[in-house]
This record gives sequence, structure tokens and C-alpha cells, in this order.
Amino acid sequence: MNNKSTSIENKSDKEIGIIIGGSLSESLTARLNISPQEIQEGSFVTIKSGNWQFYGLITDLRLGATDARFSDEHIDHSFPPLLSSILREEVLYSNAVILPVLMLENGPNDPDQFFQWEAEKKKKGEINPNPIQIKTIPAHQSPVRLASAVDIATVFGDPREPSNFVIGYTREQDFPVCIDLAHLVQRSSGVFGATGTGKSFLTRILLAGLIQQDKSSLLIFDMHDEYGFDDTASDTGEKVVGLNSHFGAKVQVIGLGGGRNIRGNSPSFHLEIAASDIQPEDIEMLTGELNLKETTATTLAALQSSFGQKQWFNAFKTMKTGTYIIDEDGNKVDAPDSVAVWAKENNINVMAAESLHSKLGRLFAAGYIANNPAGNGLQTIVDSLKNGRHIVLSFSGYESDLHYLFISNLITRKIREEWEDQTNDYRNGKKQTEPRQLIIVVEEAHKLLNREMAAQTAFSTIAREMRKYYVTLLIIDQRPSQIDDEVMSQLGTRISGYLTDDEDIRAVLSGAAGKDALRSMLSHLQPKEEVLIAGWGVPMPIPVRSRRLDAEFWDDLGFGKKSTPSDGDVDKLIKGLGY
Repeated sequence: MNNKSTSIENKSDKEIGIIIGGSLSESLTARLNISPQEIQEGSFVTIKSGNWQFYGLITDLRLGATDARFSDEHIDHSFPPLLSSILREEVLYSNAVILPVLMLENGPNDPDQFFQWEAEKKKKGEINPNPIQIKTIPAHQSPVRLASAVDIATVFGDPREPSNFVIGYTREQDFPVCIDLAHLVQRSSGVFGATGTGKSFLTRILLAGLIQQDKSSLLIFDMHDEYGFDDTASDTGEKVVGLNSHFGAKVQVIGLGGGRNIRGNSPSFHLEIAASDIQPEDIEMLTGELNLKETTATTLAALQSSFGQKQWFNAFKTMKTGTYIIDEDGNKVDAPDSVAVWAKENNINVMAAESLHSKLGRLFAAGYIANNPAGNGLQTIVDSLKNGRHIVLSFSGYESDLHYLFISNLITRKIREEWEDQTNDYRNGKKQTEPRQLIIVVEEAHKLLNREMAAQTAFSTIAREMRKYYVTLLIIDQRPSQIDDEVMSQLGTRISGYLTDDEDIRAVLSGAAGKDALRSMLSHLQPKEEVLIAGWGVPMPIPVRSRRLDAEFWDDLGFGKKSTPSDGDVDKLIKGLGY
């Protein structure tokens, strides 16, 4: 923010052209009275027509000529300077294609007429201070202007309001664009972008805002140790401050298994999973990762029937495969503690049972599964989240997909059960306290929510049904096209960086109004600098220059010494908002 130039104020509310055509179902066309190089795809514009103010985005820029002969020739070489200058102004022109999105009834410009109009509207109860979805179009010749600070604040919220969090800035005027975090957390969201486009940095910014504003508890499955403790940026080599460093005990970093440090730091505690907490569905969810067979469900059901819900996993783990004894007749037979003996006694195919035992070997050897863990780590996580703390679960030492899928699904299943119970108790009057809003943050989401696995995991249930139980998802992924379509349809807010794959772009924009017009905009974003925000969290789609995760950002959140804005930033913002 400190590098803003004083020319910003001059650009705001600048008339750039007039409406010359278009339709409600498609787009509007504006004849520009400025050079097309002064604006760009994604520019936020307003159109004043009658009592209505229209808000839209420029989705395309086009060159035209009243006579094609003059656009085909190099007129500077063919005509004298004065004549070529006149021809440029009179024959050659530029048009902007505008996607209209919102409209706001703001009354006549004349003060006396406005107050009379406002009084009549209030008397009828028809005053709506917020923009509504587009339902009509502006008239011919209506002026088109670049949005001012007050326009941005009208649509996206006043950045001085406590619930509004600045996610970025408009690209031309550098005005702050806000997200209402209290609104955002009510539905699941997604952060997308190709590899190396800054998804984790943008996610850190969002998470820091949520923690600072205390809008919900966060459970972060940190597959690559990016969120808890300090890190180093791979592209610049600069230090990136972790959430625990700024928020202290409010953010607990948990290690998986015992005895490991995380980036040289000791975790709040080490999580051990009791073998008795593992259910057959936790294993079935690993079908793709372990290449499990169709017989797996039958074998698991028989194990649970034989040894009970709490003991089946450990009992199966201690069985042997390929072990024999010599009976009293001198014959070689399966050992009593072998998988084969158990399978035969329970009418289970021996080869299927032994194959399952072999494939579960990596889980049997996992150091985070214990028969008698030191404490109830799962319940500790649940209690911390209920009490307003935030959990970052590190997978340091267990970075493989197998452990990520297994642990994240098991914990999420426990979370789902707990939040359903406390919500039902609250609604039935058994508890006075409303459940704490919870966001589960999932990296590499396509591994858990692809079309093959989505129906088997607890995450898909949360995406579809758990909003009414105060639980939503924040999924982070570079391949949104690989995520189940039903899950994608449940994402209220989508924040996307640069994408190149057509299928990924289609997936991010599925269900969005004007998605065809937004496709080009999404593919033209500047990597690591710009994002497109659309959906539930914002009134209309908009590309923004994202904030930087730097000292100034933390100062704005109230950490450290506040920096002094340059170029009169504060005064300009206050004046722009009409104060």
C-alpha cells in the first residue's frame, strides 16, 4: 500500500466512454473515448442511467473502424499529419465489452428530487441500500466510468468496518476490495491456482484474517508444513512468518506420532491414534491408494464381528501370514495365530484375507497408531476447536498420500460426529451455547474429493450437508477439474490464481454467472500477483491484486508497530468514501 501514487485519485470515477448497444442476456458494448491501453480486461466500471447505477466488468476490448480501408492502411504514411490525426479521431475507434452484474437504485441527481424520491421510497419500505442482481440494462449513451472508492465500498464493503477483511486491491485504482469473513464462513470455499501461483500465501492471508477476527475455529491439515511455523519462500528465499509465531497459543501445532520436531520447533503435543478408534470405513476409504479388492468390505465386517468394534484392528495386526506348524501326524498346517486359520474359521477367502493383511502393512507399521496412547489426542483436538483455538496438524515424517488420506478422514469423521451432536443438543434446548463455527482446511483436495473417493470420505458429507451443523471446508488445490462435481457445486466462494488448463478453468467457473466472459479473465491473471474472486463471499466476481504476506500485512492486523501510510492513503480513502 505504501507505493501508491498520487495519480490514483485522478483515475477514480473517470468517464471512459458511453453505452452504444448490448443486451441483458449477453453483454453491453461501450464506445471508448480514451485509449484502450488506459484500461484492461477485468476493469470494474459503473454506468449511471436514470435512477439506477449499474456495476460491471470489462471482459473484452475491440478495435473498429467506420471504414475498413483506413484500418487496413498505415494512415500516418498515406496522409499528411493533420489529416491522419483527424482520421484517427473520426474513423478509428475502440469498444469495450462489459459484463453487467449488479444494479443499485440511487435516485435522481438533483438534490430536491432525490430527497422527495427517498421519502416516498422509505414510506413504501422500498429502500434497498445494497446492490441487487442485474434485471435491466442502461439506456443508450449512458456514461461509463471507472469505479471510484465509494463504488468499491458500496459493492464490497467499507474496509474500516471490523467484519470486512481486505483481500486485495483493484488493479487500476488500487482501491481496497473486502470480503465479509462472517459471511464467507457460512459456506465452503476453495482456493485454486496452478502450481507456483501463490495458493499457500493467499491461504495464509485468509487464515490470518479469520483468526484475527475470531470468526471460526480452524482445523488445518498441513501436508507440507507451510502454515504453523516459520517457512522460507521458495522463489525469493525470504522468511515467511507462520501462524503460530504471530498468534501464539491460539494456534496449536500438532505433530503426528511421537518425538519429531517440526522445522526445528517443538509441537504443542504429539498426536497418537488409538487402534480402537479405527473403523472399517477408515480402511475402505484407502481403496484407491492401497489397491484394495472388492472383497475388502466383507473381510473387514468379519473382523469386526469376530473381535469387536474396539479390538479388530489390533487383532488383525498381530496375526501372522505364511506361518505353519507340524501337527501330531507330522503334517504341515497353518499356525493358530495365522490369518489363514482365522479366515477359514469365518468362511472368508484365505487369499483375500492375506492380501488385505499385506496391504495394511504400512498402516500396521505407522508410529502414530498405538494400543495405549498417552492421552486421547482426538478428543483434545475436538475440545480445543470447541473452545476457540486453532489446530495445525503437521504430517512431518508421514508425508505420503496414504497417511494424509487416512488421518485426515479419521479426524474429520470424529469432528462430524461431535458437531452433529452438539448442534442437535443446541436446537433441542439441551444446551444454551451455540456451536462454534468450524472450518476444515484441506490441501491437495483432489486426493480426498475426486470422483472415485468423494462418496467414501467424511469430507464430501461436510461439503454437502454439514453447513447446517456449523462446519464448512476450505479446500486448496491446483487441479479443481479432478474434484467431484457435486463437491465443487457446494463451494460458495472460489478464489483462483492463474490457471492454464481449460478443464480446470471450467471447474472453477462452473455455476458462476457470466462464466463464459470470465474464462479469458482467469487465464490472463498475473501469476503470484492477481486472483479472481467469485461466488458467495463477494457480491460480484472481480479480479484483484492480492495482498502481500509481509510486515505491512501483519501491521494492519495489529502486530508490531503500525507503518505510516504514504501519499495520504488514509485521507484519500476517507474522502473517497464520502466522509
